[in-house]
Amino acid sequence: MLQGITFRKQIETVNWVSFIADFLLTGMVVGPLAAPFLAASGVTKLPIIAEIIYFMGHHVCPQPEMGIALKSPFLMAVCMRCYGTITGLLLTRLQYIPTRGQGFYWLHQYGWIGAAGASTLMMAYPLELAAEVFGWWNFNNYVVFLFGLITGLAWGLFTMPILHNNQK
Repeated sequence: MLQGITFRKQIETVNWVSFIADFLLTGMVVGPLAAPFLAASGVTKLPIIAEIIYFMGHHVCPQPEMGIALKSPFLMAVCMRCYGTITGLLLTRLQYIPTRGQGFYWLHQYGWIGAAGASTLMMAYPLELAAEVFGWWNFNNYVVFLFGLITGLAWGLFTMPILHNNQK
């Protein structure tokens, strides 16, 4: 009986917002990388999982056809701009663990000014995409990754303390 009560208390103390955010971030980090290998595997049902990942990637990425061929002929499920954004989110999540949102660089603590600063930095992704669409420069994996990374870092520096504020 005591074990049941202890387990119930543990479930009640879980920060579900933090758990769900981490679960989704894990999927965003692993999914685009795994999709080409799952598609190429030929193992029953794994290509179906890859198709689901590709479906999601094609609905969130503006240029999924520009993904890197990790297992030729299969591409990553998203382009490097999107994966740069995911990498920025992952880096800020990893930075949140030791700092718990304490530090001058966590933008949530500045209120509306922090939100405006984060929003401004998050514009790196769409501005770079617009520059490419208008022909000001060509698609380059290194360039798009960098702009996506800036966006992901800005997004993470603002939202990670909000999502994970009750983490012990």
